[in-house]
Amino acid sequence: MNAPVNGALPPAANIRILEFSGLGPTPFGAMLLADLGADVLRIERFGAARPLGGDEQYDFLYRSRPSVAIDLKSPAGLALVRDLAMQADVVIEGYRPGAMERLGLGPEILCDANPRLIYARMSGWGQTGPLAGRAGHDINYLAMTGALYPMGPADGPPLPPVNLVGNFGGGGTFLAMGVLAALLERQRSGKGQVLDVAMVDGVSVLLTQMAGWMQMGLWNRGRGGNLLDGSAYFYRCYETADGRHMAVGALEREFHDAFLAGLGLDPQHFGDYLNPAVWPDRAQQVTQIFLSSTQAEWRAIFDHLDACVSPVLTFHEAAGDPANRDRHVHAHEGPSLQPAPAPRFDRSPGRSPDAVVSRGDPADSLAGWSVSAEQVQQLQQTRVLQ
Repeated sequence: MNAPVNGALPPAANIRILEFSGLGPTPFGAMLLADLGADVLRIERFGAARPLGGDEQYDFLYRSRPSVAIDLKSPAGLALVRDLAMQADVVIEGYRPGAMERLGLGPEILCDANPRLIYARMSGWGQTGPLAGRAGHDINYLAMTGALYPMGPADGPPLPPVNLVGNFGGGGTFLAMGVLAALLERQRSGKGQVLDVAMVDGVSVLLTQMAGWMQMGLWNRGRGGNLLDGSAYFYRCYETADGRHMAVGALEREFHDAFLAGLGLDPQHFGDYLNPAVWPDRAQQVTQIFLSSTQAEWRAIFDHLDACVSPVLTFHEAAGDPANRDRHVHAHEGPSLQPAPAPRFDRSPGRSPDAVVSRGDPADSLAGWSVSAEQVQQLQQTRVLQ
């Protein structure tokens, strides 16, 4: 349960969420809600192994919430989950469409029993449409929405931006936003509803500005030659003498001129910097200049200029950077290092990032859900709980 900080509860305090454990966007969305103070209980598949292995104490997507493994194929397990859903404000699941129905836990059952329940369904292709039942991953959703096509060099194949855009940007973030919006709507109507959260939908929304630019003639439809795709010499990364890189984002004229000054170039000779025709030659010129000094030497120069030029840091370097440490961008707790919750609230701060809660005593996990210790013991003895 949540404890007040300076007399104020976290923003999502007293919101009870049942999360059916999954991969990628589903736990990420649940993590965001738990970070905001929601009381989230993660339901794991009975006997399921960790799909990717690794040390679970560093599996930060599952932080700040307890879990319990329930045999969803047993009548007693189903009855337990249905009882928990009666107490919940939100159910989150990320299985393929129809899987929850086959388990007897679909919205037609849980929402009928609890009309205030918000039932959030996370998927790649959505609950409807010809692709709804097919498998997919981040790269597939980006490919089918047009988001992947412009990524990468003009003379090579598209490059996937790891799994940040589909899973976490278009998926988990939209899941959390949708749940919060549905909770607000429930304050007016008193009713829950079913959310169809699809990564293809979320990724398409992320493309809104680019879609407008293409129709305004400000972005070509090919790969390369655009302002923000690494083609412009003032918006790309450059290698330094020590094999590191500097990131340049000097889009506006004042930053562009400061960038050139840091390189020792005269801005007066670069007045046509927005003309794509001049970008290739100037990129070669700037490449050679950056190769003349190390990343640390370039950083020493640009730290004193407002030029939108930054060193490309590893995750651990970023966590140790003085600016990030001053702002507490990362949480340094025990042996682990993880991103701190966001955004920040001045009056009702969210939950501090707890260590990942390993599966422990089911009685502890279910203590706040009106399940007695005797019930837990009986369900354990019959191997319904793990």
